[in-house]
Amino acid sequence: METIKPRKRFSMTNFIIVFVISAFAFQFISNSVLGPEVRLFPANGDWFPGSASLVAWKSTLAAIIYPIKLVLVGPLSPVFNDPDPAPPILLFAFSLYWTAIASVLYYIISKIFARKKH
Repeated sequence: METIKPRKRFSMTNFIIVFVISAFAFQFISNSVLGPEVRLFPANGDWFPGSASLVAWKSTLAAIIYPIKLVLVGPLSPVFNDPDPAPPILLFAFSLYWTAIASVLYYIISKIFARKKH
């Protein structure tokens, strides 16, 4: 008879690393697809590209991902209205912000799964 091994917990560090990398990937892909150029952070300070686009699929896609971008980028976007900010500062600030979001999410998810086990 085969024994079932318990699942290993996903550590907080791994969760934060995956979350931050996923957030950067989402930011890069959404800005590249919806914006006029391929960039991680938009050059013109347009943090929500595609929302005013005349192309139907771009405006629809922008409307769908707008809530996610609002959480991931919204609180820090007014701080970086400089058209050409220093990239390391942007990377550091967003990494720190997304690490805080990932920590809160990890705590909430761990509490939910801890209740289900009891």
